[in-house]
Amino acid sequence: MPDELFTLAAATSGAPASAPFGRVLTAMVTPFHEDGGVDLDGAAALAQKLVDEGCDGLAVSGTTGESPTTTDAEKTAVLRAVIEAVGSRAYVLAGVGTNDTRHTSELAQQAEKAGAHGLLVVTPYYSKPPQEGLYQHFTAVATATDLPVMLYDIPGRTGVPIASETLIRLAEHDRIVAVKDAKGELYASSEVMARTNLAYYSGDDTLNLALLTHGAVGMVSVVAHVAAKQYAQMIRAVDSGDLARALGLHRQLIPAVRGIMTRTQGAIMAKAAVQLLGVTESRAVRSPLIPATDEQVAQLRADLAEAGIV
Repeated sequence: MPDELFTLAAATSGAPASAPFGRVLTAMVTPFHEDGGVDLDGAAALAQKLVDEGCDGLAVSGTTGESPTTTDAEKTAVLRAVIEAVGSRAYVLAGVGTNDTRHTSELAQQAEKAGAHGLLVVTPYYSKPPQEGLYQHFTAVATATDLPVMLYDIPGRTGVPIASETLIRLAEHDRIVAVKDAKGELYASSEVMARTNLAYYSGDDTLNLALLTHGAVGMVSVVAHVAAKQYAQMIRAVDSGDLARALGLHRQLIPAVRGIMTRTQGAIMAKAAVQLLGVTESRAVRSPLIPATDEQVAQLRADLAEAGIV
């Protein structure tokens, strides 16, 4: 990332030095046309909308970006489109995680060449490696490029948590600087924050406020597709010590979190939400996901209306 963007982000978002990727990041969907092809214009338009509304970072080709069903070439194309659209105004992280260390390292190098500002690396899934295997995997990927790394700890999807002691070891690597935390163990997260300089980002929209009050510097949010402005306000409220204001925003957004994150898979409903708001043309997803039904979209509209979003 250009030095001037670091300066811009610090000046405009209030980001402390310990927030290496900004404060409000969206785990961005990958828009598709109805025929299943990647909609690069839609990706650029969505990125611009999100940054305009308060995001200072975007994570592309993560879980919500349907990374398991996009090709390596498609990942690069989406990354380039987003960087071209907002790369001078926001941090752009490339999701490169797989359960193959060699492939993950290759994706990391590909993302570096495409201009990514950082890497989002999920725990290797399905294989259930031991903690030493996790340590060696993350270290190998972090060594493969010169980009800063955000680890993604989400045992509900991967089957294996990154243990606190492993995170503490990984924090010694110069390029491993942050954690997207979707483990749901606030005490464990607090302990790692207390013992390392790792920047914690909430990776679970149900716990955004809770993690912020425990020391997280920001969030990588799915619900930020529709609530980036409110989440930026929440962070400012926590920073200023106005917990009553932060709690009010948290409660206001409960229906949006419910509508996007609890009724079916988050990528399905996030795509429905951005189509509902007129940002993208289609809510198409790739199999084995299935698009939101008209009934689900109607319920989502009601949820977002209750949250004051539509």
